[in-house]
Amino acid sequence: MGQTVDEGYGGRVPRRVDHEERRRQIADALVRTAATRGLHATGMREVAAEAGVSLRLVQYYFGTKEELLLAAMQQLAVQFSDRVLARIQRVKETGSPASPRDVIAAILTEGLPADDERSTFTLVYTAYLALSLTDPALAISPLARNSSVVIDVVAAQLRAAQAAGDMPSGLDPDLEAISLLTMSAGLGTSVIAGQSSAGQAQAVIDYHLRRLFPACPPARRRAPVKAPATGTEVPSSCSSS
Repeated sequence: MGQTVDEGYGGRVPRRVDHEERRRQIADALVRTAATRGLHATGMREVAAEAGVSLRLVQYYFGTKEELLLAAMQQLAVQFSDRVLARIQRVKETGSPASPRDVIAAILTEGLPADDERSTFTLVYTAYLALSLTDPALAISPLARNSSVVIDVVAAQLRAAQAAGDMPSGLDPDLEAISLLTMSAGLGTSVIAGQSSAGQAQAVIDYHLRRLFPACPPARRRAPVKAPATGTEVPSSCSSS
């Protein structure tokens, strides 16, 4: 787990190091630097200075800038997931199970750059995507996999809601999931570019949730139902009346 490594600028320091924590700290430093300087202007030296460690230490954990960039993007994805789960947990703490509508609302809302943390996520993630389209050294496939996972989660929630009668039967859950996540990405770009406000973007999300769940106010609940194929109990997002 731990070993002696070159920490900071003062030479070798004999101490046990949590390597995963050190990697997270360096990746966080890249994100902070990229959010202020731009991803294209963020090099290993700038990251080392921001993290308060030596360039040699950054290179010890990440052999190339491309490896560091990818690790930072993956870390942003994990942090996004954690924020979504925390928002869902807050719904559960009200005494009601989180409905499919609640889960989808949490995913879409956490994708909006409505505060500093979410703005940084949108800015850096979007910048990496743009760079990866023209730089073969940057791996775009992990970002695509992350997006596919989120789309699959949203589609599964829509299918469960449809099985419960909470979503119109004529809608295609898979196409609706792709539409929602594509819309979310576009809204995020619109907000950070100053073309719309976070409030306007949230209003667009709410509009589409009302379209998908026309009789389902988010505060109203009914008994859980069995989701198709899995048999898993999934709470309905509507009252039985």
